[in-house]
Amino acid sequence: MEKIALGGGCHWCTEAVFQSLKGVNKVEQGFVSSTGIHTSFSEAVVVYFNPSVITLKDLVEIHLHTHKSTSNHSMRSKYRSAIYTFSDQQLYKANAILNELQVDFKDRLITNVLPFDSFKPSTVAFQNYYYSNPEKPFCENYIDPKIKLLFKKFSIHAKANSIGNL
Repeated sequence: MEKIALGGGCHWCTEAVFQSLKGVNKVEQGFVSSTGIHTSFSEAVVVYFNPSVITLKDLVEIHLHTHKSTSNHSMRSKYRSAIYTFSDQQLYKANAILNELQVDFKDRLITNVLPFDSFKPSTVAFQNYYYSNPEKPFCENYIDPKIKLLFKKFSIHAKANSIGNL
């Protein structure tokens, strides 16, 4: 089992996307900080995955396509577009993957590869938000489109039971 932390948009959305993948055994939703100028906490998830089922490259590619990874909007301090790594080797690999995947995007990726420093979990009421509340307007308006994209573009990696495949 390996782990990677990912941030980019609302952690409810990010959590739902990664909970919907084969090979992902656990997703912790909350706030992640890094080092240097990125010590403030930003919404993110920690993804525990089996690399023999889903690779780090697959996870990064899905992450880039399911949040605004090319938009440096005004809320980036709360929703930092990032891949948080747990080792120097993982940091190197994630940077190489980002460089490789840049060709899939018209605009420059703004996603940073950063060392993981610390994690604060969301309150229990907000964990597993999408799968506990799929009928909520936020879920229908913001998360459903990401899950639909997941099934359209990355169906090989999607779990069959993800809200009836929408």
